[in-house]
Amino acid sequence: MIQVDEAVARVVAAFAPLDAETVPIGAAAGRVLAEDAVAQSSQPPAPVSSMDGYAVRAADAAQAGAVLRVIGASPAGHPFAGTVGRGEAVRIFTGGVVPDGADAIVIQEDARAQGERVTFAAAATAGRHIRAAGLDFKAGDVLAKAGQRLSARDLSLIAAGDVAEVRVRRRPKVVFAATGDELSLPGAPRKPGGIVASSGFALAAMIERWGGVAVDLGILPDTVAAVASIADGASDADLVVTLGGASVGDHDLVQRALGPKGFELDFWKIAMRPGKPLIFGKLGRTPLLGLPGNPVSTLVCAMLFLRPAIAAMLGTKPFADLVTATLVSALPENDGRQDYLRARIEMKDGQRVATAFAVQDSSMLSVLAHADGLIIRAPRATAAPAGEAVSVLMLE
Repeated sequence: MIQVDEAVARVVAAFAPLDAETVPIGAAAGRVLAEDAVAQSSQPPAPVSSMDGYAVRAADAAQAGAVLRVIGASPAGHPFAGTVGRGEAVRIFTGGVVPDGADAIVIQEDARAQGERVTFAAAATAGRHIRAAGLDFKAGDVLAKAGQRLSARDLSLIAAGDVAEVRVRRRPKVVFAATGDELSLPGAPRKPGGIVASSGFALAAMIERWGGVAVDLGILPDTVAAVASIADGASDADLVVTLGGASVGDHDLVQRALGPKGFELDFWKIAMRPGKPLIFGKLGRTPLLGLPGNPVSTLVCAMLFLRPAIAAMLGTKPFADLVTATLVSALPENDGRQDYLRARIEMKDGQRVATAFAVQDSSMLSVLAHADGLIIRAPRATAAPAGEAVSVLMLE
């Protein structure tokens, strides 16, 4: 058996960032930039008013009571074409371009218009209520950096910079299949002694959330021919994932079935709980990750190994959240495997606290579904009393 850190390092080392593709920003949510997104224009592109009022020369309205002649208007999207001269003012609205010659805005609440004349009850101050050109950003500024996963806010910023398309990493195609004669889909007739296959639904959701494209080959029976067919269904995959068939036993066929198809083993078995029987290798030139069939083990191993594999293909760091929490109850000493204990994580009196579930059986999906995080217990960790700080891998 190898340790978790070594296993993760060997998985990540098998991947490199994928090639880039150009997509419109309307289709770029959640995608990872392959190149910096650079502003094509400044924002705002010209000085604009932040208030409704009058654009003036500050020197002409340096004192309250100044009376100026109104020579035009500058609504948003319809700039005044002339120049503001001595004794003149232009009616302006929020977002309107400040006309040439003007260097201040007197808000409408401080103005009283009569025909072509306007009287100001307050003095003008140069630069007041004017948003300078490029106040937000300037043409040539980097709006989002390569390696950044684009959020809704990022898309708005990039669009404001007059960028219509971005270069992003291709989404890795992850092909997966479950193996087992005992498995059936939810709602389908149950086989004698069978169980409902559940892991694939969570796995597909995880892959999509982490930035990949999930392709489900379905449930395969425990035959060499069926398992060997994975190689055909995964011919254009960036990563192949199997669910089940990684343990020792008469029906554990992944290594036996895929060996003739070019599978080469890198490692098998990790000193961890849950998830000890994990396979990693290459099916031809395509990496293959064989996850344990136990549902909880499947999902915990996906978080620890599949997520960083996808991150490596996207050129990002895994976005797993590691935090520190204080134990509510004591934990016993650990054996030689690294433990991932399902736990509730809460804030109490401004402090993050962790309570491990009393039963940690790896078959219990309900415990994982109700958990907020996984308490990480190192191999051979001594007993931990209540109040001790522990590392937690947050699940959301």
